[in-house]
Amino acid sequence: MSWGYTEFNGPHTWHEIFPDALGPRQSPIDVVTSAVTSDTSLRSRPLAWRYVPDNCKAIANPGYCWRLDVNGEGSELVGGPLQATYKLEQFHAHWGPTSDKGSEHTVDGKCYAGELHLVHWNCDKYKTFGEAAGHPDGLAVLGVFLDAGPTDHPELEKIVSLIPSITHKGQTVTVSTPIDPTKLLPENTHYWTYLGSLTTPPCTESVTWILFKEPIQISERQLSVFRSIKKHTEDEEIHCDAPGCEVDGCDGGFILQNFRPPLPAGEREILMVRP
Repeated sequence: MSWGYTEFNGPHTWHEIFPDALGPRQSPIDVVTSAVTSDTSLRSRPLAWRYVPDNCKAIANPGYCWRLDVNGEGSELVGGPLQATYKLEQFHAHWGPTSDKGSEHTVDGKCYAGELHLVHWNCDKYKTFGEAAGHPDGLAVLGVFLDAGPTDHPELEKIVSLIPSITHKGQTVTVSTPIDPTKLLPENTHYWTYLGSLTTPPCTESVTWILFKEPIQISERQLSVFRSIKKHTEDEEIHCDAPGCEVDGCDGGFILQNFRPPLPAGEREILMVRP
């Protein structure tokens, strides 16, 4: 069985195939605000980004989330803790079966309904995303908490409307409407930053995390659409697709949760930056 989020192949088993999952700079973590260091020096290097909405090319179902693939030309993430220029590769989300959990990072133990990750790679030092992903300074991820509420998020709705076309694993659909990643970021850009890893296998320790303190709001309806994605292909058989199945542990093949629980921060420094 491949890796996943069940009792049998979930995060507690990943190290059996992916040794990095036991490394010292794993992500996510719980941000303990009383232990965070305020960093004023990074104000002289403001975090800045630029994205091209027309370069959001396709939405895919890799079997554990929805993923929006991007042509990174013209995109740029610079400043703050970053010592190079980073290019956008893709963005995706994590969520839970109910809206009281779903984020990967937590804040003083508090969970959000989900978490959006904008994944960038160091294009100054490396030639490809794959090459960059193998180096400690190779990747930078913007993390955005998703807070459940009554109101649809307009830009996320463009993605939500495409999800019925990628219900099954392996399906990909071309994006015909421009999607602006800038509109997926909170208005308040105060953030925490620390050195961590990918939160999915192979859990490579190559990520500079930039985690925004303020969440964006997503509706319960939009979250329910996230949970309608399936982790199997159309040709694969599963136990059932029936809501409310009484077989213990049966999720009907739906991706109801895809978050890795927080891991120890250890001796890592967590910096708080107010732009």
